[in-house]
Amino acid sequence: MSDPVDPVRAILAALEVEHEIIECDPDLADTAEFCAHYGYSMDESANAIVVMGKADPPPFVMCLVLATTQLDVNKTVRKRLGTRKASFAPPDETAELTGMTLGGVTPFGKPDDLPLWIDSRVMECDRVIVGGGSRDKKIYLPPSGLLALPAAEVVEDLARIPPG
Repeated sequence: MSDPVDPVRAILAALEVEHEIIECDPDLADTAEFCAHYGYSMDESANAIVVMGKADPPPFVMCLVLATTQLDVNKTVRKRLGTRKASFAPPDETAELTGMTLGGVTPFGKPDDLPLWIDSRVMECDRVIVGGGSRDKKIYLPPSGLLALPAAEVVEDLARIPPG
């Protein structure tokens, strides 16, 4: 019996994106725990966050921001979505839209018609760690590989540096 094909690995291979798969304990998939346990920097870790605009039907976007920043949902994202309000998509909506659970959400495997907005700070990294499609792996790659994805766009000031 053959192993089922991992759709994230298949997408990475099809896009010919340079990358490394990092296996991890699913209980350590959340960014801070992952970085502390496996020795990676929060400055090179990026979180994929699905945001929904308040409209009927609601528009969705996947945003990729460094773990050391905060996604600017109320200004930049809301304005770009063209809605009066926007918020993080609930975990069940994220799972339904992407087929992935929080802690494993990755741009590699998102629906092609779901826009991907990448904070410009992510592109300044030599390499970046993103979710791997499930809580048991991460993807380590040059950020330029993210631009191979459909509907990917670099956005200035998508995130901000938190105060303090």
